[in-house]
Amino acid sequence: MRTHGILTLLACLVAVLAVVGAGCTGTTEQTGGAELKDSYIVGIDGAYPPFSYIDKDGNAQGFDVDSMRWIAEKKGIEVTFMAVDWDAIIPTLQAGKIDMVYAGMSITPERQEAVNFTNPYWSINQDVAAREDSNVTLEDVLAGKVVLGAQRGCTAADWIEENLIETGKMPDENLKRYADTPAAVSDLEIGRIDAVMYDDVSLQDIIEGKPLKIIGSVETQEQEQFGIAIRKEDTALLELMNEGIAELQADPYWEELKEKHNLK
Repeated sequence: MRTHGILTLLACLVAVLAVVGAGCTGTTEQTGGAELKDSYIVGIDGAYPPFSYIDKDGNAQGFDVDSMRWIAEKKGIEVTFMAVDWDAIIPTLQAGKIDMVYAGMSITPERQEAVNFTNPYWSINQDVAAREDSNVTLEDVLAGKVVLGAQRGCTAADWIEENLIETGKMPDENLKRYADTPAAVSDLEIGRIDAVMYDDVSLQDIIEGKPLKIIGSVETQEQEQFGIAIRKEDTALLELMNEGIAELQADPYWEELKEKHNLK
């Protein structure tokens, strides 16, 4: 009986240690019902300066990229960046090929049905660019009188569809949809389209040094805010990134980043 009692006690201790140890193996932790990992793949737009872009050497750069690197260092995780076509980036996230989208993605009701977003970290308006020698005005654009270029899947294209095409001001064929905004700007330069609409800071960056000008803005800043997109089930990662954004914005490095990337 005494030996049996010792064996029983040892068995119980092993069982308890197994339960306790289950939460300590590896380097993940349990938060909000989902595990954190050691490393993450961050999906970006490869042609969205100054927030995210791929430089001539094939490296990810930009305000969002630098922000993610800072957060990763503070939180003790590794990150790699993957450029993805913008109109495919949420399906790529849902398919598990990337772990988040950190690339100036506007928070919209439609996107919130598919993914979760962190707290907002930036707000924008939509600028409109035309050729320097053009007589096209913002009023012409808003009246649907021009051939307008926009990036597929971005909020500029959504705004044009909702406010110009669906209201009957502009025929659908007058909206030319592009894989990225630099391609639209190239067509604008050679006269294939009359104007391009895109996020303010990025469009100003893309047209810099080209014979193009900003002719006006569509005020969307109160409604259009950037957040980091994360799969619905990844609640621990959502919490981690919300903490990271808050810590970054409270650190002097936030202002340094804004100055580095000419953001106001």
